[in-house]
Amino acid sequence: MVAIAQISDLHLRPPGTPAYRVAETNMLAERAVEGLLALSPPPDAVVITGDIADGGVAAEFRLAADILGRLPMPVYPVVGNHDDAGLIRDAFPGLPVPPHCELGRLYYAADIGPVRLIVLDSAVKDAAHGALSPAQIDFLDDELSAAADRPAMVAIHHPPFRSGMRRMDADNLRETGPLADVIGRHCNAVRILCGHLHRTIVSSFARAPLIVAPSVAHQLLLTLDADPRFGLVFEPPAFFLHRWTAEDGMASHLVYVERFPGPYPFHADETTPWPHPI
Repeated sequence: MVAIAQISDLHLRPPGTPAYRVAETNMLAERAVEGLLALSPPPDAVVITGDIADGGVAAEFRLAADILGRLPMPVYPVVGNHDDAGLIRDAFPGLPVPPHCELGRLYYAADIGPVRLIVLDSAVKDAAHGALSPAQIDFLDDELSAAADRPAMVAIHHPPFRSGMRRMDADNLRETGPLADVIGRHCNAVRILCGHLHRTIVSSFARAPLIVAPSVAHQLLLTLDADPRFGLVFEPPAFFLHRWTAEDGMASHLVYVERFPGPYPFHADETTPWPHPI
């Protein structure tokens, strides 16, 4: 069995400074790490699908290295539109970045047991939307080809589809045709992992299952189509745990960071005849 945790959109701030004046993102990131450490068995790796920082400054990435450095398993960061690729490389040394990686970008691939993780960089300088360079499309094609007999997960911050949240869809991944062509030609892409939308969304792209992870900090109000409301809400923070086995394939579990009462044992009584307690 391989278990891969996916956390997203930490939006870390310089110590003592909440995000958007109300979100204590640094504290919430520490709670997410505590949640990851409480998992049994522990995940084999943690993927962060972007927006590790909020302002993209060095102090935020130093804080990220400190908080996430408490995790005993490998941590694989993805560049989001709030991030800086160079500062991420400084904060997370030893990433398997290929020698031909484009200057100013961060994309790479790594093995997590039998699963091949392919990380792409969709950040566009001074913009909120995402885009992939031709070099990254070629990199993805090569990596999926090389791992043709193995399951592969593709991690990218900006989702390549329209969710119906109009304000956010304007800043999703653009010019998705080349990405769809590559994904569609490789049946071993068992998951596409995204962030950016601050909500739990399950979809598909080029026939590959796609998971958008919620934030481990604040979420965005669900507003569809022409709904004019927009803003952050403090719905429960959560992350995904992706479990893969050769027998079962891939299953993705939503895990809430917050702890709730329980677990309580099931007891049969006269109103609930055994063996159907639930």
